[in-house]
Amino acid sequence: MKMKSYLSTGLFFLLFGHTAQAQKYDLASCLKMAETANPQIRSAQLDVAINESQRSAYLSSRLPSLNFSGDYRYNAVIPGQVVPAQFFGGPAGAFAEVKFGVPYVLGNTLQLNQILFNSQLNYGLAALRINSEIVKIQRDMTIQEVKHQVANTFFILQGLYQQLSFIDSNISYVDQMLQNMDLMVGQGMLVQTEADKIRINRLNLENTQANLQATKSQLEEVLKILIGLDPKAALTLQNDQMVQQTLLVDQNASNLFAIQLLEQQRMMAQEEAKGIKMGYLPNVNFYGIYQYNYNMNPETDFRTGIDGAFVGLRVDWNLFDGLDKHHKAAMNALKQQQIETQTAFTQQQLQLQIDQNKRLIAVKANALDIAKEQLKLAEAIHQHANLKFTEGLIGTNDLLQAQTGLEQAQTGVVAAYVALRQAELDYLKSNGNIK
Repeated sequence: MKMKSYLSTGLFFLLFGHTAQAQKYDLASCLKMAETANPQIRSAQLDVAINESQRSAYLSSRLPSLNFSGDYRYNAVIPGQVVPAQFFGGPAGAFAEVKFGVPYVLGNTLQLNQILFNSQLNYGLAALRINSEIVKIQRDMTIQEVKHQVANTFFILQGLYQQLSFIDSNISYVDQMLQNMDLMVGQGMLVQTEADKIRINRLNLENTQANLQATKSQLEEVLKILIGLDPKAALTLQNDQMVQQTLLVDQNASNLFAIQLLEQQRMMAQEEAKGIKMGYLPNVNFYGIYQYNYNMNPETDFRTGIDGAFVGLRVDWNLFDGLDKHHKAAMNALKQQQIETQTAFTQQQLQLQIDQNKRLIAVKANALDIAKEQLKLAEAIHQHANLKFTEGLIGTNDLLQAQTGLEQAQTGVVAAYVALRQAELDYLKSNGNIK
């Protein structure tokens, strides 16, 4: 029984240990998390939903409206009017005061309105439809911008992780060297100054390590915010291994959001021009009214109800507006010309930017190849210098020079890697194709 208990406990801790391991996030998972949890993207998605609601509200204006109004009055002083007395058989030229109404009047009115033709209704619907597309394009632009920030932060962190790994390796090497040199100093085979030179180098490595750790922590917090991760949660990124595995999957695919936005603005200006022309036409509404008034005079016990109903057409036609629409049409024509000019210029700029970013990728990829070759050479030189120093053929200064060359080569590889990834991201962003 005890054996079964031990086995059960062991299996529990084994399974728990696997589930308790921190989840590792690759670039694809970070981008996917940002799509659903990033505050900027969420706000842009809400803008789309708000615009759809506005369009639905505007569409309801085409439906008939039914209004009720009630007017319940007590006439403390019944109004009167002066009329010729001869109306009642009195002498000509004389006047009499006549009061109209009763003390209590209960009025109820029911009114139905239906738009038959409105010159601006179709323009308003078209404008809302186009604005809906504009909001969607702006949402997609926001998504691309956020994904660029996420990917850029991800790759900078990859570079920091590799740089910290290099520093850890260099510190371990320096510690081993100092251990051997301290023994040599104790045996009188080496002066203390030579060992202190290596200690200075170690202090420099520790300082660099501390600064990189602080930067890494800051960027990890930024990445957590960008992807909507709990600030208290652990963040572990999968190692990109600093290889030249390109981010460019389909270089022919492109979503030029700036051009799409200008195209929608052009369509909006065209619809606005149509709306200005339609403004010369009249608006026609159908309406129907039913009224019921109940009159009461308690003194004479008089009570009676009077109802009435009628239907009609209402025509509103602005025959002259002081040339307001004429000037609006002229401004609209200039606006359309401006949009066409902006579109042509933006297309040239985007194509130039795309071509430049594409060429820059090749330059950065070549730079990474060179940096890796330099690192191999620096490692070989450092290994050779270490061997010569152990054999007493070179001094501490030569060894430190080889160590410095190795550290610079390591930094060069990391910088070239990050630069390549950033060039690829810039190219994908210019194409609107960060996925």
